[in-house]
Amino acid sequence: MNPAERFNRDCDCTLTDLDDLRHRLNLESTHRHLFSAAPVFVTLDHARDMQRTVEAVEAVSRLPGYRRAVLARAPAIAYESPAALGVFMGFDFHLSPQGPRLIEINTNAGGAFLNIAAREAQISCCEGTAPFISSQSAAHELEDAILAMFAQEWRASRGDQPLRCVAIVDENPQQQYLFPEFQLAQRLFERRGIRAHIVDPGELSILEGRLVAKGEPIDLVYNRLTDFYFEDPRHRALRSAYETRLAVVTPHPHAHAVYANKHNLALLSDAAELTRLEAEPATIAQLLRAVPGTKSVTGPGEPWWSNRKSWFFKPGSGFGSRGSYRGDKLTRRVFSEVMSGDYVAQELTPPSERWRTTTNGREAYKVDIRCYAFAGRVQLMAARLYQGQTTNFRTAGGGFAPVYTVAEA
Repeated sequence: MNPAERFNRDCDCTLTDLDDLRHRLNLESTHRHLFSAAPVFVTLDHARDMQRTVEAVEAVSRLPGYRRAVLARAPAIAYESPAALGVFMGFDFHLSPQGPRLIEINTNAGGAFLNIAAREAQISCCEGTAPFISSQSAAHELEDAILAMFAQEWRASRGDQPLRCVAIVDENPQQQYLFPEFQLAQRLFERRGIRAHIVDPGELSILEGRLVAKGEPIDLVYNRLTDFYFEDPRHRALRSAYETRLAVVTPHPHAHAVYANKHNLALLSDAAELTRLEAEPATIAQLLRAVPGTKSVTGPGEPWWSNRKSWFFKPGSGFGSRGSYRGDKLTRRVFSEVMSGDYVAQELTPPSERWRTTTNGREAYKVDIRCYAFAGRVQLMAARLYQGQTTNFRTAGGGFAPVYTVAEA
């Protein structure tokens, strides 16, 4: 057992002052399970391995053959590659005995602003925890990196033109569970002299050749929609602005098609396909270690049913664990929906565990590690603690948790 595993089993330290954090974010009466007080530990080797996996995915994503393959299944709006890369790529890992395993990739991954805000509420509860907190980047340093990321997206698209106004866009944003994060993003932009509006896509319009919201021209859209290809009629103004480059939109349909469609994981876990696409041998080796075997769910259903306990089934264009099922939990009715839908099956890779002492005694929480990345570099790691089949922010004692790296010695 390495030191990180031992800490995750035995450490009962509380390193996030939840009362202070909830007060800072005005969440005293809501979002009781958005944050966990418990930290999660990973080895330095595992942290480095996750970075290598992000780099390997980035390397494959640039291969012409890979792009042709993934864009062939995407709608036309995703074909053209804009200058903007796409902010807040989310690489989600489970820590297995064989090392970190990449279970999925997401565009517009939520939680980064919340986890940055949580840095200011981290406390040292004993002498042994002080070095972990002092080793972390401060909140203001992470905020600088986030602003630099948006600035890079803007400069790549508009050169030296000033960035004046940003729209943070999602469906009914005030009703979204992560609405507090939108408010944090808005305040960060405005502290740096950039006006920011939180808007529903229905509030956007095209006026005199500009994308407009709340009567103001929008330069850049921070896109949080899960309509990844702007297919809903209510999103027509945003779609038009993206297609005609009236505003910089990030992340965007091209990024989703290249990175986040779950069918891409079948390519990233297939040695023969990666070789055919002319990926470097070291890149292939890294991906085969990191990405669980993934297949598109096609063909006769009975072999899939017979072997269902070995698989985790996910919708190809899904998000947030919606419509995802462990094979051993499937009923015949749900299985028939999987077989008739657009699904992939991924080799079952159980999450690692974080043990805590609670009023109910010793309890185990499942752990997902999310790496927020941009341009192939991990900017921030955070964990999500939960009980049950998928992450849900409904588990007492669960939620977002800080991640600390531990040396092997």
